[in-house]
This record gives sequence, structure tokens and C-alpha cells, in this order.
Amino acid sequence: EQKNDILTAKDNLSSTIKEIEKTATEQFMDAFEKIRDNFIKVFRSLFTNDDTCDLILEDPSSPLETGIQIIAKPKGKRPQSLNQLSGGEKTLTATALLFSLYLLKPAPFCIFDEVDAPLDDANIEKFNRIIKEFSKDSQFIVVTHNKSTMAAVDIIYGVYMDEPGVSSVSAVDFRHFEHQGLSKI
Repeated sequence: EQKNDILTAKDNLSSTIKEIEKTATEQFMDAFEKIRDNFIKVFRSLFTNDDTCDLILEDPSSPLETGIQIIAKPKGKRPQSLNQLSGGEKTLTATALLFSLYLLKPAPFCIFDEVDAPLDDANIEKFNRIIKEFSKDSQFIVVTHNKSTMAAVDIIYGVYMDEPGVSSVSAVDFRHFEHQGLSKI
């Protein structure tokens, strides 16, 4: 009788594990497809509509166990891996992936620490544009030394030392000022 109880419990446990695995796989695939679609849209907004990218499951028959291959091919390039992209292209690809995840489950705030450092001036504008766009729904804290990024923000916080070892913070709110480019000043 105890043996039958154990065998019944084993069957029930196996059935529960299969049901959980089926539900988890369905939820993962649903989220993966949404993230994949978001990645393509955000990537193209940072590059151009002619650029291609994709997220591919390495073994689609086992989605919960497999890896995910990230494909990013800016127009005119055919890299075999992400390592063959420039620093700026890697950064924009990573940014596209982050925002594709963000679109699935938006956060109330996001922190970027020197994310814009490897970007050139043209790509800084793209980065700033997407931050501005997503700022409608979330707050962004961007740690940067880039003048263009600093000029694009609503509020800037500067950290300085009046005396050695004692940091102070100074805030400037730009929301009430009209932005003028350097050529107008």
C-alpha cells in the first residue's frame, strides 16, 4: 500500500512538472516573440529601416534550455558575430535589446552609467532621441560625461568637492528654459 502511494505521488509529481514546463514554455515563447519584435523595431529606429537584426533560439525544440543568438547587421556590413561590430554599433545594439526588454515590462526608472561613452556624435543623437522618447513613461538617470547628452536632459545633477573627501550635489532644472543650439548663443 505504501509502495502504491509512492508510485501515485511520483506520477502526480511527474504530471505537475510536465504541466509547469508546458506553461513556462508557452509564457517564455510569448515573451520571446514580443521581445524579438520589439528588438527589430527599436534596432531599426536606432539604425535604419534597411538594417537587419534578429533574436534566434539556438535549439527551438528546447526553448527553456537553449541559448539565444543575437544577430545585428547594419547596412553594408555582414558581421559573423557581434564582436565584429564597432564599439558604437555594439552599444546601439545592446541599447536596442535593453529597450526591447523594457517594452515588455516597463520600469518606473532606469539607470544608464556611461552607456553613451563609445558613441560618436551622430549616434549620441540617436541615443538621446530614444531616451527622450521613452522618458514619457519612465524616469531615466543617465551618468555621462558627454556634453550632447547633458544638453539633452531635463535636469542635470553635478557632483563636486568643495573640500577633499566631501562630495556635494548641485541641480539645474532646464525644463523651464528654451533650448538653443550652440550656433544661436
